[in-house]
Amino acid sequence: MLTAGRGNMNQFVVASVAALSFASCAEVPRTMAPPPEIPGAEFVGDDACAICHEDLARDFDAATHAVLRASGAEPAHGACESCHGPGSLHVASGGDSAVIVAVERSPEACFACHTGARGDFALPHRHPVTTGPLGMVEARMGCADCHDPHRGSAAAFAEAPMFAADRGCTDCHQAQRGPWVFEHEAMREGCTACHAAHGSINRKMLTETSATLCLKCHTQEQPRAGVALIGGIDHSLFLSQGSCFTAGCHEAVHGSQVSPSLRF
Repeated sequence: MLTAGRGNMNQFVVASVAALSFASCAEVPRTMAPPPEIPGAEFVGDDACAICHEDLARDFDAATHAVLRASGAEPAHGACESCHGPGSLHVASGGDSAVIVAVERSPEACFACHTGARGDFALPHRHPVTTGPLGMVEARMGCADCHDPHRGSAAAFAEAPMFAADRGCTDCHQAQRGPWVFEHEAMREGCTACHAAHGSINRKMLTETSATLCLKCHTQEQPRAGVALIGGIDHSLFLSQGSCFTAGCHEAVHGSQVSPSLRF
């Protein structure tokens, strides 16, 4: 069992708690990372946070991150300070944001647990959450722009139906929202059917760059050698000229106002 850093952080014992798996209703043991350090600050507990942040505290029990609250009577077992760091200085100052970790501005607070995301944001094509591996770009957004850590599912709009589930993307990428006269059915699957949510080695954050991306949904038939039927049309020559969306055929990948074949 690990303990947190120096000073009062030594009071924080890294606890294994039961978390609800997204894939099933099974309970999975999770080991919590040490909370952020704030020099000179001590833990005050969730009740002290709730005095000012009543709206967040009211809904937090139903949030994904409620599992951060470990069992025990000590303030260090609370959930708020697991991400925001010990809050005594923040409380004493009447809410000074300089003495508390604001996850909206600090993805590092999220990366402490979500280590895979740290690697995603180091890839060549990514959302501008960090300054990149060499610090050469500007960070223009935070994890909380897409994920709500305090209410409901932490996955943006995960419980919303159909197109509403993509609001986490189309609130910013409005040109891809539509409506379209001829829609691309993949939009009903969600943006992540084609795009990596955090980062990718491919341009446009695509999960694939070749026709393989499209063929995951659009079945290819090969009735005889040298013939590749897609949608009843022989695409053998077309597939050799590039991907479906770069060979001058189906460029309107999100939807089209003029062509059922998704052309501009």
